[in-house]
Amino acid sequence: MSRTPNYNVTGAWLEGDDPGERQFIKIGYLLLENGETLPDITIAYQTWGTLNKDKSNAILINHAMTGWSDVTSWWPQMVGPGLPFDTDKYFVICPNVIGGCQGSTGPSSIAPDGKRYGSRFPIITIRDMVNAEVAFSDALGIKKYALAVGPSLGGMRSLEWAVQLPDRVGAICTIGSSAVATGDQIGTAAIQIRAIKSDPHFHGGDYYEKERGPVEGMGIARRIAHLTYRTESEMDVRFGRQLQGDDTGRYAVESYLDHQASKLAKRFDANTYIALTDAMNSHDIGRDRGGVVKALEGITVPTIVVSIDTDRLFPPRLQVEISELVPTAEAPIVISSDFGHDGFLVEAEAMGDAIRRALHVAGTI
Repeated sequence: MSRTPNYNVTGAWLEGDDPGERQFIKIGYLLLENGETLPDITIAYQTWGTLNKDKSNAILINHAMTGWSDVTSWWPQMVGPGLPFDTDKYFVICPNVIGGCQGSTGPSSIAPDGKRYGSRFPIITIRDMVNAEVAFSDALGIKKYALAVGPSLGGMRSLEWAVQLPDRVGAICTIGSSAVATGDQIGTAAIQIRAIKSDPHFHGGDYYEKERGPVEGMGIARRIAHLTYRTESEMDVRFGRQLQGDDTGRYAVESYLDHQASKLAKRFDANTYIALTDAMNSHDIGRDRGGVVKALEGITVPTIVVSIDTDRLFPPRLQVEISELVPTAEAPIVISSDFGHDGFLVEAEAMGDAIRRALHVAGTI
């Protein structure tokens, strides 16, 4: 398993970004939902703990859209000895999604013709991501996870595991997520995609060999997205109408959003941003399954649903829908937070309690 070379321009995986024990494995080709084939797929992943002899202690963590395989970086206080995902007991696995830019095959990867995919990278869906995760799990020899868990995009994938592969998960936990993308989510996301594609340095998605990529466009997209991740009250209490105080005339909240945009540009790829956003927009657990109600009512594995009370991107009503329609689901665990959708990252104690509950219903504690 060799390391992937550095990607350029707009922040695909960079050597030195604390990859830790990141590993890579080939899973072959994948037939996608749209009928296209994605060949010679590489999956980047990271693990913690030890897989037991009967391989029954594996936990699958599905990362959120701009997350990656190093869970300890984006979800601190969750994985480790004595922590909610106790590595003295569990073997924790987090693969980077296909379409990603942290080592798994995505738009910035080298295609079979020796050139980067760029605009040629195929459209992918949540189901495609899960099918890749299944092939990845098969390659590792893991036939069943004790728990599949994830926030946001990861929650969509966890739900897909329960619907499509109930014999391969002991339980699932979906956090701040939904059964179907809403019109509001699609509308907000479409504006973000438009911002990236409108950047003169986007070059139709083929910017990797250029001196500059669509950094400004992705920055605008990130600023819009970050506001949906947090709350109106936080922005007002934290920043209000304060000026930055650096003689630029900027408001403090503008400087904060600029910082968020700059951080993402250092580690993320604009084409990946588009690919994963499109995948989330296409999310519909009921597609070709008789609708959302029928799909959710058919879930047979224990299901824990976690909601953040101030989430304006995935409002609590969307988690209530899942819990009311899934026969094996409990009432949502509601986490109170001032930080909106990002509450799953911030409220470590409450989130830890929710994870322990999920592991309990999975029969592992």
